[in-house]
Amino acid sequence: MSRINVMKPWMGSEEILALSEVIMSGWVAQGPKVAQFEREFASAMQAEHAVATSNCTTALHLALIVAGVAVGDEVIVPSFSFIATANAPTYVGARPIFIDVDPVTGCVTADGVAAAVTERTRAVIVVDQGGVPVDLDSIRAVCDPLGIVVIEDAACGAGSTYGARPVGAGAVLAAWSFHPRKLLTTGEGGMLTTSNAEWAERAGRLREHAMSVSASDRQASVLAPAEEYLEIGFNYRMTDMQAAVGIVQLGRLPEMVRKRREIADRYTAALAGIDGLRPVSDPRWGTTNYQSYWVEVGEEYPVDREALLLQLAEAGVSARRGIMSAHLQPAYAGSPSLRVPLPVSEHLTSTTLILPLYHQLEAAQQAIVIAALLTPITVVRHG
Repeated sequence: MSRINVMKPWMGSEEILALSEVIMSGWVAQGPKVAQFEREFASAMQAEHAVATSNCTTALHLALIVAGVAVGDEVIVPSFSFIATANAPTYVGARPIFIDVDPVTGCVTADGVAAAVTERTRAVIVVDQGGVPVDLDSIRAVCDPLGIVVIEDAACGAGSTYGARPVGAGAVLAAWSFHPRKLLTTGEGGMLTTSNAEWAERAGRLREHAMSVSASDRQASVLAPAEEYLEIGFNYRMTDMQAAVGIVQLGRLPEMVRKRREIADRYTAALAGIDGLRPVSDPRWGTTNYQSYWVEVGEEYPVDREALLLQLAEAGVSARRGIMSAHLQPAYAGSPSLRVPLPVSEHLTSTTLILPLYHQLEAAQQAIVIAALLTPITVVRHG
């Protein structure tokens, strides 16, 4: 039996050609292709400035630094997210403060943020969880008057919309991921977008060890100018090889979203008559790219989440457990970051799973997945 993976990148000959051209050029590190990718990504996401990075976690780290978050500050974050969302504040000596999420969208809410704000709160990281857009404006309405910076973790968000615009377009700072589990991939890689020109310029320096002269400028000069190191920086650069692939992938994004939503619609139609399986869906304020098609397994369903994962595996379907809760991980056990119970996060972490959804998923493969979801019901009905 051939395995049906939970995710596959959509790549082809165009990416191979773009990568070959970079290799043949001899300039494979950060250079003109990275600059081109930054311009085109900023344009596509309706952002004013974009800074390419080695991954989304480093983009989040730089976002916190340029926003002025430092030792002793507090940063409000959802626990219901990949652990990098919580880890990034710790890199700058701040304390992540966990809050709960909405039970339907899996995203933080303005009320949740407002309840967690203290005099030490310097920033809030909100997440477009699994591609579901967060209600950014309502959260900024709480934070902006208090001088609290809202950073959008749009790791999963490329291709999702908030209102009539791409997610991240209304954020002062947003961080993006190009990991293979995301729609748009460069293998590894990330991007920081911002409306603040000074922050963009500083982030661009910090990713290159905070050198006063960029690698591109040094490479373009026969006699390279002397550089200074203006502050403690990092090696968070993206390569031109990655950027060349990213440029092609960016052109594929609209078709990726169209196809993924088509596949998601078939899942949703099939699950409509199954008690106890609640699929993720668009919130009223935007549309999801279905980076993850996650399903909540309720008490009405004949088996629990773990048994259903086993049933899918026996059918050759590689599903995954749903989004983690960081506060349940050993790294944050007993942490003062947890001030209040997080029942919704814990419930969703223990009851959700992610079904296969990728551009090349064929209707016959999807039918196998759906049949596996129906099997426990059939067994119960027929004894």
